[in-house]
Amino acid sequence: MFTPKGSITVITGCMFSGKSEITLRELRRMEIARRRILLLRPAIDDRTELEVVRSRSGAVYPAHAIRSSHEIVRIAVAERADVVAIEEAQFIDEGIVDAAEALARRHVAVIVNGLNQDFLGRPFGPMPRLMAIADSVTVLTAICTVCGGEATKTQRLVDGRPARPEDPLIVIGGLADEKYEARCRTHHEIG
Repeated sequence: MFTPKGSITVITGCMFSGKSEITLRELRRMEIARRRILLLRPAIDDRTELEVVRSRSGAVYPAHAIRSSHEIVRIAVAERADVVAIEEAQFIDEGIVDAAEALARRHVAVIVNGLNQDFLGRPFGPMPRLMAIADSVTVLTAICTVCGGEATKTQRLVDGRPARPEDPLIVIGGLADEKYEARCRTHHEIG
């Protein structure tokens, strides 16, 4: 994958599918191409230090934490970025769609990653709209923790049992805890 200037690329899938790893790999490639890179992440995602994005495999890249989509274009212009990558886009408000469009019109390569579905299997936040406007969409899968098959769902657990629909939608986790698992359609459960 090489993201051209003035385009929007979406990398999506369930948890544990490698979205961050592929995003960071693409940013390293963009560095070789001598592009000015800006990586943004939502401040709500406090699993790692806010100054970096860290993949489960240990890859690390410097990042700016943001609280709102209103910051995206402003920071990108100030940094004179050729490439803007946005991590965990499902946690950013719907304004991210307009921000991505505005950057692409400015000939910026935009790479967005995030969960395509919440733990209930519903489209998550702005991801469906981002996928609809993208020039390229990569949907990744993981390995089901129950059967070893191809996982497309994120299973949320509460005290070792499937979360219920009335449980909070956003519970940050999944790095070194047992709140989430990747599951296939057959083994994905709602409590």
